[in-house]
Amino acid sequence: MNVRRLLLDVDKAIARPSVLEIADAVANCSGVEALNVTVGEIDMETVGMDITIDGENLDYGEIAGAIESTGAVVHSIDQLIAGDRIVERAVRIR
Repeated sequence: MNVRRLLLDVDKAIARPSVLEIADAVANCSGVEALNVTVGEIDMETVGMDITIDGENLDYGEIAGAIESTGAVVHSIDQLIAGDRIVERAVRIR
């Protein structure tokens, strides 16, 4: 399956690793063409962030391993897009 986008919910400790270290680890994974790290929550001990990764044939196991090797933790896959092209989410109107 050609995974083209992953949106991951990731937490890290306040002190380490830095957002730059996490981004560098992800950027060095095979197939990664671009990424976006957005900090969403900060509390006394942790920083919660969303990491959006675009590319070709993304390997979730490799990416999660790279993130976890920095000391951060992947909580969930919040979006996965696969196939020949990227399909943006359609908002339903009720």
